[in-house]
Amino acid sequence: MNINLRNKRAVVTGSTAGIGLAIARGLAAAGAHVVINGRTEARVQAAIADIRGTTADADVSGVAVDMATAAGAAALVAQIQHADILVNNVGTANLLPFADLTDEHWTTLFELNVMSGVRLTRHYLPAMVAQGWGRIVFISSESALNIPPDMIHYGMTKTAQLAVSRGVAESVAGTGVTVNAVLPGPTRSEILFNWLEPVAKEQGKSLEQVEQDFLAANRPTTLIKRFATTEEVANMVVYVCSEQASATSGAALRVDGGVVRFIA
Repeated sequence: MNINLRNKRAVVTGSTAGIGLAIARGLAAAGAHVVINGRTEARVQAAIADIRGTTADADVSGVAVDMATAAGAAALVAQIQHADILVNNVGTANLLPFADLTDEHWTTLFELNVMSGVRLTRHYLPAMVAQGWGRIVFISSESALNIPPDMIHYGMTKTAQLAVSRGVAESVAGTGVTVNAVLPGPTRSEILFNWLEPVAKEQGKSLEQVEQDFLAANRPTTLIKRFATTEEVANMVVYVCSEQASATSGAALRVDGGVVRFIA
């Protein structure tokens, strides 16, 4: 399959590391002009250099804004007024028991994980509809379906993304614009690495062993028996953004290694 995204502009939020950077690499390799987003100019420029190092003719630029606020979203769209492809990837998570979650924990995570995508979709969607082509992808999580008891607020935001993506898809039915959610499972990303590396050092174990311990304790239903790579998640996203995926819309597409057991 030859995916050709030349003459398409793709905005990927939270794309200076992890899954977001892998998605940006994949879209650039398919010929899209990719707009990188991160909170600092230094991280944005490092990501641009990374992509140019892997794809010699990459067409890539960047915008350094914090997507956790309405002002950040407004600043991004002021600089990038049109997009053919929008990947709402930016997000974070933190481990906290339910009783310790304050109102601020809930609202802060909702602003970043959910409202960032809502705001950008609201801006870019009308022009996509007008031109008769567009791709919007929300990067959700298997935690949207398997709510983690130590990250209930995170799971809530990921479930909310499924509701938003399906609802928006229905609102643009028949226009040539597709809207989907992609649900990664445990992935070798920057966030998980930052969590697991201190555990590995404390326990005197390799990261691979700590990864297996995590899966056994927290995701025993995995069928691939390992973490996915960021590139494996990105492959699904690049496909969903392609012309070849024109019949896929309103879907929740799992790249979870089979963690979720039920069929839906």
